[in-house]
Amino acid sequence: MPTFEYAPAPESRAVLDLASSYGLFINGEFTPSTGGASFKTVSPATEEVLAEVSEASEADVEAAVAAARTAYTRVWSRMSGADRGKYLFRIARILQERAREFAVLESLDNGKPIRESRDVDIPLAAAHFFYHAGWADKLDWAGLGADPQPYGVVGQVIPWNFPLLMLSWKIAPALATGNTVVLKPAETTPLTALLFAEVCQQADLPPGVVNIITGAGATGQALVGHGDVDKVAFTGSTAVGKAIARTIAGTRKKATLELGGKAANIVFDDAPLDQAVEGIVNGIFFNQGHVCCAGSRLLVQESVAEEVQERLKARLSTLRVGDPLDKNTDVGAINSRAQLDKITELAAVGEAEGAQRWSPECELPSKGFWFAPTVFTGVSQTHRIAQEEIFGPVLSVLTFRTPGEAVAKANNTPYGLSAGIWTDKGSRILWMADQLKAGVVWANTFNKFDPTSPFGGYKESGYGREGGRHGLQGYVRTGA
Repeated sequence: MPTFEYAPAPESRAVLDLASSYGLFINGEFTPSTGGASFKTVSPATEEVLAEVSEASEADVEAAVAAARTAYTRVWSRMSGADRGKYLFRIARILQERAREFAVLESLDNGKPIRESRDVDIPLAAAHFFYHAGWADKLDWAGLGADPQPYGVVGQVIPWNFPLLMLSWKIAPALATGNTVVLKPAETTPLTALLFAEVCQQADLPPGVVNIITGAGATGQALVGHGDVDKVAFTGSTAVGKAIARTIAGTRKKATLELGGKAANIVFDDAPLDQAVEGIVNGIFFNQGHVCCAGSRLLVQESVAEEVQERLKARLSTLRVGDPLDKNTDVGAINSRAQLDKITELAAVGEAEGAQRWSPECELPSKGFWFAPTVFTGVSQTHRIAQEEIFGPVLSVLTFRTPGEAVAKANNTPYGLSAGIWTDKGSRILWMADQLKAGVVWANTFNKFDPTSPFGGYKESGYGREGGRHGLQGYVRTGA
């Protein structure tokens, strides 16, 4: 078999006009924090400081919510759906026009390969604004109930794994349904959200309709707990989601929570194995495994388990780990030192529990946060690596004999976000999908997303849906 050598093909950073420092985006303008505090955002691949970012104080949160309330009562709620849609269409077009700029910045700040941010994240982000722009003047016909009306001011907190895409998932439906927004991006990946603020200015979005405040956990807590926030939307860890649910319990606030996962990718003996292996790789090693719906548990039928593992190892040996801005890179950098430490700790636990660990030979860069693609075999249901969300490029392999056993093992987790089924039998796919306690079930594919399709989970994976007609439901109140 021939061996191909890939010369580096780095994407240029010249397309970026990266400022040395960034303020908060409140009422249509960038402004420094009232407390004067700031923090550094770094490139996970090199540990280079990219920019200083303002840390929002409680007074800044107050100002942002007040700006959103004023924009809601005086402008946005009075505007027709058709006119709101025009702004969303304008934002979508600007995202497309500045796609290369956003892709480079996302890979720099997040650590993901440029081909993922270029081919997946940014196009999907624009698609969400296009899709929801089309709904803005059709809410009465969306099946949402009688007389759908916006909540008002929506507080949104997003994670670091898909910064711009999660922003689009949150902001687009909120604006389409007539709400105004205060959004807090993750402290390790704030830069594309701040660049999006420039897009809002470029699109002439009325001041205060979208506000972006940067900071860490305390900033998010202040936003979620603010008395004038009508609805909360959060994507992140289950632990933080539970804390948010406790904070808003007993208040008038509504919430949608998209939390963690421990998805099962189930391969039967009649599956197209090469196709399944590609789906396994995409399911867990896409975005370094920083995916809430990642197929981190592989359940493979015993009769083909050895063959699947051999093909999987051969495929993993071809993955290229390295510079996120290199267009040849398959697996980029882990997002932060804290996340790398968590992945390293749980991988060590897997070995201590008796599972067999394997990684392909790959030379990791000396600087930055890196973890080689890793496969554990000999995993049992009681192992922590089969139960806890690792959120990294680590796959746990289990086996099963019958469809019933596969269902039992797949459902034996506190999570219920997603699952994948690989088989040649359509009837088996339908039966399995009906039995699996997962919000999204992929058939002979994995990690496929579209703004027209709702996404969300059960159990400790949260509640509510994002995307599609169903995702609009979380942003409107209905009835008299």
